[in-house]
Amino acid sequence: MNALRGSRGIAWATRTCRSQRFLPTLSPTLLTIPRRRFHAAPSLWSIKSQVLKDVGEGITEVQIIQWYVEEGAHIEEWNPLCQYQSDKAVDDITARYEGIVKKLHFQADDTVPTGRALCDIEVDDAKYPDEDAQPAPSPEPVQTSPVPTEMQHTQPIQPSQPASPEPASEAPKSRYASLATPAVRGLLKLHNVNILDVNGTGKDGRVLKEDVNKFIAMRDSAPTTQPAAVSTLETEKVVNLSPFQSQMFKTMSRSLSIPHFLYADELNINDITTLRKKLASDPKDPQKITFLSFIIKAVSLALDQYPLLNAKVDTSNPDKPQLIMRPRHNIGVAVDTPNGLIVPNIKDVANQSILNIATELSRLSALGKEGKLTPADLSGGTITVSNIGNIGGTYVMPVIVPNEVAILGVGKSRTTPIFDDAGQVTKGELVNFSWSADHRVVDGATMARMATKVRRFIESPELMLLNLR
Repeated sequence: MNALRGSRGIAWATRTCRSQRFLPTLSPTLLTIPRRRFHAAPSLWSIKSQVLKDVGEGITEVQIIQWYVEEGAHIEEWNPLCQYQSDKAVDDITARYEGIVKKLHFQADDTVPTGRALCDIEVDDAKYPDEDAQPAPSPEPVQTSPVPTEMQHTQPIQPSQPASPEPASEAPKSRYASLATPAVRGLLKLHNVNILDVNGTGKDGRVLKEDVNKFIAMRDSAPTTQPAAVSTLETEKVVNLSPFQSQMFKTMSRSLSIPHFLYADELNINDITTLRKKLASDPKDPQKITFLSFIIKAVSLALDQYPLLNAKVDTSNPDKPQLIMRPRHNIGVAVDTPNGLIVPNIKDVANQSILNIATELSRLSALGKEGKLTPADLSGGTITVSNIGNIGGTYVMPVIVPNEVAILGVGKSRTTPIFDDAGQVTKGELVNFSWSADHRVVDGATMARMATKVRRFIESPELMLLNLR
């Protein structure tokens, strides 16, 4: 607008000067129209810290297994940042921001408490305007002085000498060479092998279990250069705990702070064995139902009458502990994996059929062996059943899982002569059931009644049919 007014004023002055014949004396500065110049505002960059959020289920820390990025790398929002191990699962943490990774605060195998910053990412403030951020330090201009021309080429040229032969370098490692599944990493730690020493044959150079076994075989078969007398000496070796072992160490330390109450009983499973064989031999629709599927359903039916065993103790206020009564029966099952026992759980067993429970058991077992169980599979458990009898052992004293008040350990079945109702000796298939309960809130009588109810369902499976919804 000012420019428009200025142009009109100049036009008026020009006409006036012409009419008064003063044009030769008009100052040339009056004819200059000022121009506006526009400057683009520079982009503002700042540093944001990605904090380890609370992953729930009472987990206060996790262990970093591996980073997917390195300092100076660009990362997109929601892309995998690192892989972590908790006492519940192995999972990835994704990036909350897009930008440049400026600093990694922890290394692989480090333990990170919740609430601590995992890394710093340089981001564009225009994309993340609502969060506090540290201003990124602006780089100072580096002044370079020109090299005088007379100083150039003043060094005498040395005569060329034949280069000494250098050993052929190995092919560069893929940037995925340090990535491996938890099962492979457990094998590496067990045999004290550096993953970067193993030639990976998987996709993009990833290390597979076969690669590790091949490396171990070649290493162990290599001839030793030490004298025979020295090789016969036995020395102690320090081995770090694997991520699963580290978390189990912490979890069991917390569990054993709970006063345990043990109750054991012996059950006759002849009727369930007969029922399972009949279902499996049906020529039209054979169904292979595991014994554990019947146990899980029997526990759920008994919990309807004894909901205390499905509760959780809340000690957030030590002066006034409380019980949290949980309506759903999410029954955990101990699964044997290459890295150790883990406890996923079957959700809402009260509304599941025995066939559905068997299908879910197969799914969880397969995922556990592949190391692909998700946090959803491992979180939310309310009571646990550990069928240690699949491996061996008649008697067991199970340890309560934190955030639960009871656990059932099932021993190995064995065939024993018993007396039937008519007093005749017959063959009986017996299994030992061992219960552990939190004696702070569960008394012996309640635990015994719960165990007796489960025993009736197992020894007379037809009673379960009467209670199914």
